[in-house]
Amino acid sequence: MTAHSFVSFSHPTLVCTVTAKTSWRVACVVGVLAACLPVAQAQDRIFRCGNEYTNSPTPAQKKDCKQIEGGNVTVVPAAKPNPGAGSRAGGQQMASADQPRVDPAQQKARDSDARAILEGELRRAEARLADLQRDYNNGQPEKKTDELRNVARYQERVAELKASITRAEADVTGIRRELQRATGGAANASSSASAR
Repeated sequence: MTAHSFVSFSHPTLVCTVTAKTSWRVACVVGVLAACLPVAQAQDRIFRCGNEYTNSPTPAQKKDCKQIEGGNVTVVPAAKPNPGAGSRAGGQQMASADQPRVDPAQQKARDSDARAILEGELRRAEARLADLQRDYNNGQPEKKTDELRNVARYQERVAELKASITRAEADVTGIRRELQRATGGAANASSSASAR
């Protein structure tokens, strides 16, 4: 190559002239960078058209498309629902063939254990609620010695007791609901009647 020969190429964002004095390695690196620039530019403009993401919306789509800012977008398609899988009443899925079947006697034992656990939780929650209501004393709990002179501390304790009672009532209601589900809709009449 003579001193006067040169190679020139251009790109919209890069213009390069390689002369005999310029290293061919530098020219190769610049060429590779120039080849990669269109790919990087294509990823810069991503549009969301409804539920579809595209790099080049059609003119009809352009009015409903919004350009996405801030990087790459990864779209993962949702799993297709199995058309053969129906659901039973109550929203529970039917047991599939790959799930092991449980012996009815073993399931009955599990159900009775679950009921016993729920009944124990219900008794503890009801006892806690009764204690809180007794301490609350219809909004007039007894003042402690440090609260005789500090009214704000007393009001704070009253508010905490009221919030605790609300949470405890919600706990009791939730446990009763779970117990009804566990017993197949038959309500625990003894605990429901005693709380009312």
